Amino acid sequence: MDTLLEQVQNISTIDEAKNLLFSYAKNNHNINEAVELSQVYHQNQFRKSGEPYIIHPICVASIVCAYGGDEQMVIAALLHDVVEDTPCEIEEIDEKFGKEVAELVAGLTKIIEIRGQKLLPSSSDEKLIASALSFRKMLLASISDVRVLVIKLCDRLHNMLTLDALNEDKQRRISEETLVVYVPIAHRLGIATIKNALEDLSFFYILPSEHQKIDEHISQYQQRFLLELNSFISKVKTLMLKNGFIDGDFEIQKRIKHHYSIYLKMQRKGVSIEEVLDLMAIRILVKNPIDCYRVLGILHQNFKPLLSRFKDYIAIPKDNGYQTIHTTVFNDATIFEAQIRTYDMHKTAQYGVASHWKYKGHEGLNPKLEWLKELKTQSDEGENIEHMYELAKDDLYSEDISVYSPKGDVYHLPRGATVLDFAYAVHTEIGDHTRSAFVNKVKTPLLTELKNGDIIRIILEDYLVLRCSWISSLKTAKAKNSMRINCNHKQKELDSLTAINILLAVFNIKFNYLSSIMAMENSCKNVYKSASNDMHLQDSIHRLKKAILRNTKFLPAIAPFKRYQLKKQQFDNLITFSTTNISKIMFDYCCHPKRGDEIVAFKKGNDAIVHHKFCSHASELINAHEPMVFVRWGSAKPDRYKLLVSIENKKGSLASFLQYLAKMDIDLLSIELSRNENSHTDYFELVVEIPKKSKEKLLKDINQKYKIIEFVPLDDAYKKI
Repeated sequence: MDTLLEQVQNISTIDEAKNLLFSYAKNNHNINEAVELSQVYHQNQFRKSGEPYIIHPICVASIVCAYGGDEQMVIAALLHDVVEDTPCEIEEIDEKFGKEVAELVAGLTKIIEIRGQKLLPSSSDEKLIASALSFRKMLLASISDVRVLVIKLCDRLHNMLTLDALNEDKQRRISEETLVVYVPIAHRLGIATIKNALEDLSFFYILPSEHQKIDEHISQYQQRFLLELNSFISKVKTLMLKNGFIDGDFEIQKRIKHHYSIYLKMQRKGVSIEEVLDLMAIRILVKNPIDCYRVLGILHQNFKPLLSRFKDYIAIPKDNGYQTIHTTVFNDATIFEAQIRTYDMHKTAQYGVASHWKYKGHEGLNPKLEWLKELKTQSDEGENIEHMYELAKDDLYSEDISVYSPKGDVYHLPRGATVLDFAYAVHTEIGDHTRSAFVNKVKTPLLTELKNGDIIRIILEDYLVLRCSWISSLKTAKAKNSMRINCNHKQKELDSLTAINILLAVFNIKFNYLSSIMAMENSCKNVYKSASNDMHLQDSIHRLKKAILRNTKFLPAIAPFKRYQLKKQQFDNLITFSTTNISKIMFDYCCHPKRGDEIVAFKKGNDAIVHHKFCSHASELINAHEPMVFVRWGSAKPDRYKLLVSIENKKGSLASFLQYLAKMDIDLLSIELSRNENSHTDYFELVVEIPKKSKEKLLKDINQKYKIIEFVPLDDAYKKI
């Protein structure tokens, strides 16, 4: 793969590009005709580097062919831009190369990339929406033929390899899109080589200084790393030969982990590159799965293993088809990661779904694309493209755990997933109707975090169970998305009743009277908007006042001189809109809404009593048509951050730190303690709310007293990748 990328980067003429293509592809009539047609349509078109544009599709076709693309894929790669960027029509492609090629080109044309002036600024809040749109177009356009995605990934890989011709701003923006749109797709398709290449190229442009530090460290110690790797490989080979393996029946590869992988590990662990334990890795390839376990036994008998780092993806493959045994062992004072797999497993790991075409006839090399079909279903059901995007790329870089149903079915979940996440992983209907659960035969709360190897039994209700305040506590996007859809329907129903109850209080009339007038005025359809939009509420009040005055012979009269104007009143972090004065706001004892939660307020005299919108007691009051008042949170909402902090391990240090947070007016939402093998606390992970005015002072003061490992805003979508 590295050789191919170097070849592609060094191509500057059309002849060089053609020579590369035909070193991988058969020089037949159809491919030659596709090259000529593409060259005709792209004539007088040039890339930003000044090179003829035709070089790009030829290089993309070369990469496609290197990944085992069939003749139709290679031709589609050669023609992938002609319909979008030239006068060529899809009918001409159909006539000359057949329906299959035409459909591939049509699928590629549907994916309108965010390029040039269409790229949003790096700092734009619309980045997630733009990425989600691009992501959805790519995936939905390829559901009928996944080859579209493979070609598109090869197209983006060539664009990233030649990104140096663009200015720095475009380099960064295209790299950001690559990391959040294309890398997740490559991961989902199991194409590790393209995924790793895209990650490292994006990393180089997005965080150049961090990339340089890692590059310099590897360059500085490369000679030492290679000597240690060679020594370890020599020991492993000798042990394998002593234990029945024959020279030539296995292969041992060495590698230093790629740059972005190292960077992510540094971020997750909160360590410097010098503290990353397993920079070096070996890969042992054998013929049969049983031989993988023989090799594992040899390694664990002769080198001390880190059992916490052991994973068997052969017995329990990943969703994208990946199968390998991972173990980490000590050799003298050095730590090495060892991956053990068969040759066929290696082909799947390197080429993913593309191995289906590259190695036809090999057992087990079939693409696993159930997730793509599920995505189509989720996209059809979902109401928000950002949620669909979150679902599709979810847990890309999360460490995963394997848990089991009582029948032994295996489910892969991201670390931190809850019992309810598991229920939704089994089936959406199971999650929707979950009443309770048993983990390892012990009744357990539904938000309990699962551990590797847990066995979960779900108890169901006959009816839909809504837990709308739990959405933020779930880990998987599938669970969040399913619950969000149900809760959106419930919220709309509650909002309609809330709006009616507010109008009842405004006009001081009975529910049946208001229902009659609203039905006559045909104003029931959008009444729910008045529960969350004060302008819509004011408009509804004016329209209903006129309607009531027009129909006084059927309905009780109201004071015609009264203006019924909403008055805004501020109470700390809450705002009310009412036609009468509100003396004070109180929270009821039954629920404890946090800032930002959905809330409602009931009018009791001149007071407003606030509840969580999905509180069961509030639901009873809403259905009983108790008078209500419009309420919302104030706009000065504190930002939420994840804070990873190391505190001196001595008595009272945590209490002192928490007192410091309280003094800074910082709300602590959650705290998690990380322990090492000796059960000593190494660091704390906190989720906090920080008023904007306190952020700068906090960062300045806190670094003088405590060691901050990570400080991440939780509302930044790009920190979630």
